[in-house]
Amino acid sequence: MLGNFQRSELRIEVPATPSTIRDRLLSPSAMTKWLFPQQMKFASQDLLTVGTKFETSFGPVVVKAQVDRVNSQGLRLLLSQGVDGYHEWYWGEGWVQSRLEGVSLLPLNLYQTATLLRLRQSLRSVDRG
Repeated sequence: MLGNFQRSELRIEVPATPSTIRDRLLSPSAMTKWLFPQQMKFASQDLLTVGTKFETSFGPVVVKAQVDRVNSQGLRLLLSQGVDGYHEWYWGEGWVQSRLEGVSLLPLNLYQTATLLRLRQSLRSVDRG
């Protein structure tokens, strides 16, 4: 794989309970909405479980993901193609943490920051309505 090895870990406060955050991160239909304009392809619209595979694309770059671990407060995705590495999510009352590590030509820290901000905005919408 061409690219640079990159590692980033970010944590933000969000106006949400752990169950609301979990629902946003494990539901394909919710992910498709809050990650827009990123394109997502899921084989099934069921909640993500261990072994679930999906694809996401940013313009011409496609990243394949497979759920490696999932529990009530965490999710780990193994990544390949556009990013060779992993993306871990952890959450609790009022916070979300994202850890992203891999080899890629993409600026992973920028992507990770934008993703967390989109998730927080999505959770604020739930809080208001």
